[in-house]
Amino acid sequence: MWPSDEMRHLETKWNSRSGWPRWLEWVEIRNIRGFNGQRISFDFPIVAIVGENGSGKSTVLQCAACSYRSASAGRTWYPTDFFPETAWDTAADVEIQFSYRQGLGNPPKTGLIKKPTKRWLRQPQRPIRKVYYIGLERLQPVSTRVGYARIAKTRHTEKSHQEFSAESLKRMSFIMAEDYDYVRMAISSVDETRTIPVISKNQIVSSGFHRGMGELTAGEWINRNIEKYSLVVIDEIESSFHVRAQRRLIRDLANIAKDKECQFIISTHSPTILDMIPIHARNYILRLKNDRTIVNSVTPQFAMTKMDDEIHEDCEVFVEDERSKDWLVEIISRHAPDLLFRINVIPYGSANLGMALGILVHNGKLPRPTVVFLDGDQESKPGCGLLPGGDNPERVVFKLLKDNNWSQLPERLGRDYADVSSIANRAMTIPNHKEWIRSLSNQLRYDPDNLWQHCCSEWARLASATEVEAVTNLIRSAIPNH
Repeated sequence: MWPSDEMRHLETKWNSRSGWPRWLEWVEIRNIRGFNGQRISFDFPIVAIVGENGSGKSTVLQCAACSYRSASAGRTWYPTDFFPETAWDTAADVEIQFSYRQGLGNPPKTGLIKKPTKRWLRQPQRPIRKVYYIGLERLQPVSTRVGYARIAKTRHTEKSHQEFSAESLKRMSFIMAEDYDYVRMAISSVDETRTIPVISKNQIVSSGFHRGMGELTAGEWINRNIEKYSLVVIDEIESSFHVRAQRRLIRDLANIAKDKECQFIISTHSPTILDMIPIHARNYILRLKNDRTIVNSVTPQFAMTKMDDEIHEDCEVFVEDERSKDWLVEIISRHAPDLLFRINVIPYGSANLGMALGILVHNGKLPRPTVVFLDGDQESKPGCGLLPGGDNPERVVFKLLKDNNWSQLPERLGRDYADVSSIANRAMTIPNHKEWIRSLSNQLRYDPDNLWQHCCSEWARLASATEVEAVTNLIRSAIPNH
């Protein structure tokens, strides 16, 4: 999916390296809930942590929140808030190490809090920063929250309220795709310490006691006055929001991150959320038997495949992106059709992630038969195969088609040969090969995905079996009892 305008503007400002004077660069966790020294990096103002239940997403967020102490007026989060000692939970030799930056131009520093035996040490030495930790308690309905039942059951009036500003009301209406007359946070005559959202839509007024969790969560989020340069940690950010609201919520976060130069670390199970943020801002916690590893720059498809049991193919085959996937599927369909329904082809993202997966394959750490392919322009790496041609898919496919005078491609597309030939030859002069298909599809008025599929299918028809046997043989060797 193309990035939203809000995310593009955030990326532009981030890439200029002219802001964010306070920054948490990474955390390294040892001897907490199965972590044994894994490091998680935060390389963008909105970073998502994704993984199965129990993989350690919340642990990462909680350790990030513990990396700072607040000034006297704010709340400081302590390890004991998240990792209490109980009759069933004891831990020693625990360490939370982190790297942080305080001030533009200053070099990063390293911090450490630890629990050698019974007590947490070095907490006063933590750097100062405003931290918002937004956990799952926000998903509790108003009527079940401590103290609120008393308000509902006691005769009361509204004692005071704070109404959303025009800008806050606009944000609320944008996220929920509704036109609200007003939203205010009210105080009852029974309890002056507990606020209650009151929402008016189409001149119908109701309180948080009678609103859905999506509206309640959105209203309480917007009511937070996020300070500049702060760290905001949100667990399971998509909870209670439908897909459209998820997209709009991330766009709202992008605006805040850009304008206030704050840092968001979020956890999610949602492919929609992952799709909204840049690929290098996605960290997947991959559980491997009794261990886990952190993989960066994952695709939503990779993440969802790893969190879903509804896959019954004999082998998982990982390729870099959707273009590589389409090409490989056409190769298999033409040259090894018996394999087509025994494999699940999954785009993983960056080449670095493919290399990391290859190491796991090489060391036998993945639970299922797995093959990893890098594009042909990469060097051979342990546990990885290379796609054909010694170059990236677009260049390999276009070159063979051009060498064969574009063969049957014009007929497949229902376009004139002269048009296809001249437009395709011009497209190949564009320095960025990723733009070739887009340029060709725009001028031929043809859907780019279908156009690429036709190109790949024609390439597979022209290619000899010897050109693709390394690919098919590697997959066959990975399938048990093949």
